[in-house]
Amino acid sequence: MAIFSQGEKPIGLASDHAGFETKRYIIQLFEEQGIKYIDFGTYTSNSVDYPDFAHKLGRAIDDKECDFGIAVCGTGNGINMALNKHKSVRSALCWNAEIASLARAHNNANVLALPGRIVSEKEVYDMIIAFFNTGFEGGRHQTRIDKIPC
Repeated sequence: MAIFSQGEKPIGLASDHAGFETKRYIIQLFEEQGIKYIDFGTYTSNSVDYPDFAHKLGRAIDDKECDFGIAVCGTGNGINMALNKHKSVRSALCWNAEIASLARAHNNANVLALPGRIVSEKEVYDMIIAFFNTGFEGGRHQTRIDKIPC
């Protein structure tokens, strides 16, 4: 049984070196579940700069190659900040399932940003379940989202 129902487009994945092991866990989970994904890197645990991989994922969302993504760095902050520079991205830094669910329901987040050095595999799994199984509520939340671009 799939952990979530996937649309036609693959889920974009990105990490830096500090998020590499967490991303490997996510890839393993996706492969076991038959979930389509694109790995935008990094591909090793060698030290790299998170913006390089965040921007690859961000461009894929801007270009509509992916509708959703998961990004991981040490604290989740840096990769989240870089992703949110992209016009079509609403990346949410999450550290538990409740926040992941609310990020979708209230903010229509399309990227789940994770703190790889802080969360366990169980927490990652729970956040993925919450994020991808929660719909956007719209209404007053859409009005707020419409005010984000400046």
